[in-house]
Amino acid sequence: MKCYFLFIFWLLKKNQPATFWERYFLVAKIKLEKNHSVEVLPGQIAGGVGLTVTLPCWISPQTDAGTLEIRWYRPERYDTPVLFYRDGKIQAVQEERYRNRSSLSRRSALSNGLKDGDVSLRLDNLTLQDGGVFYCYVSGDWYDSQAVTLLISALGRTPVLSPQPVNDTHVNVSCRSSGWFPEPSVVWMSDGRRLVSAGRVSHSHGADGTFSVHGWTLVSLSDTPQVFCLLSLSSGEEREGAVDVQAFRPSPSGPWKALFLTVGICALLGLLGFVLFKHRDRLTDCNDEIKKLRRNAEVITLDCQSKHPDLKISADLKAVRDPISYQRRGDKFPYELCVYAAKKFSIGQHYWEVELGQKETTPKNCWLIGVAKVGNYWSADKSGLSPSNGFWFVCSDGPKGFYTNTEPPVTLSLAPRPQRVGVLLEYDAGQLSFYDVTEGKHLLTISSTFSGTVVPLFNPGVGDTSPLRIVDLPKPEESPAESSEPLLQDSQNSV
Repeated sequence: MKCYFLFIFWLLKKNQPATFWERYFLVAKIKLEKNHSVEVLPGQIAGGVGLTVTLPCWISPQTDAGTLEIRWYRPERYDTPVLFYRDGKIQAVQEERYRNRSSLSRRSALSNGLKDGDVSLRLDNLTLQDGGVFYCYVSGDWYDSQAVTLLISALGRTPVLSPQPVNDTHVNVSCRSSGWFPEPSVVWMSDGRRLVSAGRVSHSHGADGTFSVHGWTLVSLSDTPQVFCLLSLSSGEEREGAVDVQAFRPSPSGPWKALFLTVGICALLGLLGFVLFKHRDRLTDCNDEIKKLRRNAEVITLDCQSKHPDLKISADLKAVRDPISYQRRGDKFPYELCVYAAKKFSIGQHYWEVELGQKETTPKNCWLIGVAKVGNYWSADKSGLSPSNGFWFVCSDGPKGFYTNTEPPVTLSLAPRPQRVGVLLEYDAGQLSFYDVTEGKHLLTISSTFSGTVVPLFNPGVGDTSPLRIVDLPKPEESPAESSEPLLQDSQNSV
């Protein structure tokens, strides 16, 4: 400090203006006597689009920051900060895109916040534009600042794989996904997790700033039954898609192939004719009964706002399926993977059909179909999904079979597995009935008392090839004779 006073004395001898030099030496004195500093973590902070992140910043040595001025700002944005704290409160001056998204936070659970000199910044609902440098500036009787770099990433959608046969021995498999940032890496693997040929990859930049990726590789049918496409970010986040390429393996040919096929087709046609002849009356009756049910057909679509976040909904709002990346908890049915319909009912009769498998695929093993009272929320706990809590449904749980959620539950023996299920809600009568549309038979009826408004409920389960799809049913024209006939009544199962 001796040098400090000697310098003042020398300036006074020079008759310099006091006001200018008073300010100059005030700043110099603050810098000389500074005994606090602003500290941040080394390296960069990572955050994901739509998520929340905390940018740690604190005063060392520890001191109460409640009376200090705290300013978080971006480069060249000092006057319009991300957050500005002064006089014991956060001030209104702020960059508009950070309004209601920024706040002071604690860098760890052990921190007491401002009392410990913790001036960390919390950012909610991150966007790609949040990536880059943030300055943590603190001032009082002293001042200091440090820079923090935030890296933003976006985890894209589950990749969709499409095989295209090239010849009898090879298949060209493409892999597409979108919504990534930064560009993901692409790795091809077989079912044994061996690396497959890297193939080629192209990226495109979308209007929202994210990347779409398209990769493809040539696969030998003799090498592997399944091919996996793994997309990953440098942060370790990844998505995986898979496809079975053995479906494209050509059948063996030989000199007897044509003869065998001809004889086989003739035999099948003869058998089919015999079956149709024997059962033509029953088939006619079944078709007529299903037509009667369809008089009450409703146009049902899925409500995306009500779906579990892991579910995938088709663009036409008619189909739903589980994501490939979903991790099932042991052998428990995933009751939480539900979505409601957009249409709701509080009176009358209503009918809809759900497709659980197509001709070329095996019917789904895992699904749940029914109705729920509007305002009720699905749960992973089966005990909460009871009629007394406003849920009524039939569940297919793979090897565990078919059962209802009634109290007590009813177990069903259904063979073959239904490919299409019809649901008839008779609100006023308090009945919910299920039908095997393909076989044209009644499965069961749940009897209850409905109150308020109910909504169709769907759960695609996990692990099946086919999605759960709602079928479009045009209402048939009604003849006077038909309008007086009762609905299908085969009460072999009634609950």
